[in-house]
Amino acid sequence: MNEQLRRELLAMQEEDQRVLRGLIDSGELQEQEYHPRMRAVHEKHNARIKTIIDEHGWPGRSLVGEDGTKAAWLIVQHAVLDTGFMERTLLLLREAVRNGETEGWCLAYLQDRVLTMAGEPQIYGTQHDLDKNGLAYPLPIREPDKVVQLRREIGLEPLSEATQRVQARYRPKNNNPKNS
Repeated sequence: MNEQLRRELLAMQEEDQRVLRGLIDSGELQEQEYHPRMRAVHEKHNARIKTIIDEHGWPGRSLVGEDGTKAAWLIVQHAVLDTGFMERTLLLLREAVRNGETEGWCLAYLQDRVLTMAGEPQIYGTQHDLDKNGLAYPLPIREPDKVVQLRREIGLEPLSEATQRVQARYRPKNNNPKNS
């Protein structure tokens, strides 16, 4: 295992999530389509993850451990500045899932992200948006009658639970009655 690379990926994930959480908590995330601070983090991470993947292929469990491969997935999931890269990475991620190098839900999230960014309905219902009242809802799903089965097969929780989780995550802490 490449411990140095693992630590680097985990640090990138931590920075991404720290900036995101700060923007959510301050209420700034919803004020702009793509907040400049989040964009700056993604630009830096996009460049680095491309280099990592060029050098190593998909950073799977055997290279960076379980937490490292999940961190790599999050960084690619947030590589929204380069959807072509995200699409190319899908092939590597599919192979990594087949080889037991990462979990299937990582592939489901990235597949749905690529589809919804292209204006297409998603497969697994992993991508959500917030309505004008701040309520989370899943973006259109290609085959809604199959989503329960597909989510179960890939190791995802029920869609209703996922929507509740998204709702809770994107609620600013300063607007949460439990924290008042």
